[in-house]
Amino acid sequence: MAEITGSDGNGVQIDLISGERMDSLASMEKIRMILDGVHEGNIVILEEGLTPEEESRLIEVTMSEINPDGFNGIEIETYPKSGTKDAGFLGRLIGKGETKKLTVIGPANQIETLHKDETLISALVSRE
Repeated sequence: MAEITGSDGNGVQIDLISGERMDSLASMEKIRMILDGVHEGNIVILEEGLTPEEESRLIEVTMSEINPDGFNGIEIETYPKSGTKDAGFLGRLIGKGETKKLTVIGPANQIETLHKDETLISALVSRE
């Protein structure tokens, strides 16, 4: 885990989670670990991302936990690693092929995607 701290002592914690650690967890354990981190205001970066089914389940669980007085949901940005470019268009469209991809997840009220392309995700992170 890394923490970026400003001069005023307030920082944004960034959890960088390896593919090896994620491989050792069941799907719901992955989702819970991600959401627990985001609930704490952390930015979670997954080295290898989630399967399409796990991403769908993450969104479902997130929607059930949104609270007008607290948790505002998540912002999630993903891009495939270079190996997925070889997958056919239809395969990429329906989520088939290699699932290894970098994924950035954070609190919806703290992370704003400024730019995204095949090689870069640029985000603005604020601390409430």
